[in-house]
Amino acid sequence: LRRPYWFGLRASDLAIDKYYEDGITLILDTTNVFSAVFFAKLLSTVKTLSLAIKWERSAPAAKYVRKAIKLEYYVNVNANDWPWPIKLSAGELERILDGFSDEELTMFVGGLLDGDGTVWCGFENDNVYVFIKIVACKTCPKRAILDVLKRVIARRFGIVGCIYSKGTVDVLQFRDENAIRLLKRIAKYVHHPLRRLRIELILAFYDGRISLEVFKKLYDMAKYEQEKDDIKRNHALEAIIQAAPQTHTHGDA
Repeated sequence: LRRPYWFGLRASDLAIDKYYEDGITLILDTTNVFSAVFFAKLLSTVKTLSLAIKWERSAPAAKYVRKAIKLEYYVNVNANDWPWPIKLSAGELERILDGFSDEELTMFVGGLLDGDGTVWCGFENDNVYVFIKIVACKTCPKRAILDVLKRVIARRFGIVGCIYSKGTVDVLQFRDENAIRLLKRIAKYVHHPLRRLRIELILAFYDGRISLEVFKKLYDMAKYEQEKDDIKRNHALEAIIQAAPQTHTHGDA
């Protein structure tokens, strides 16, 4: 938990709840197939985790889902085991990030990307456009993270991003050459299986190790089916059921 990766995850998907005076609960929840397996593996590196199955309030990004089921993974730990601030101001965040080494800063960005980030490619004829996007709700306290991260990354690495609005969220975006430069730095600290796969494919193409034709074919397998009943979205419970060890309770094995 002392690795800056966890601090980055806290700045995105990892929620913290206080359950008694000296204890806190670390919580990761999802309706996504990949995250259902990834979050379980990730939190189990801290200690044995617990699971709650709940109805999601809504699924605005999935028009075909009336009510989604989410998995909530959590572990209870001593408050002293968590080395990072639980509530964070923009000024304190910038001070901490400025104190990081280059490697620690890339760990932080890797954790942030594993939570609220997206790695995405667009194609137009033989042109390839690469994007890294980190999203925050406009009214959420985490919105300030986007401004801080944009400044710190530009100051430290000379990699320039922009922030734009889309509906109820704001997006920090790095595009094309800036995105490639950032991906080369953070690749080994991104552990989400789908995002890591996309990064490896993008870098393999830009390094000349695979052709454009092969890249398009492989990347197509890693895409979500937008606004469709995609097996990667909103099927977390099914994934866990299929991945669970099969038990034998009676009779001959």
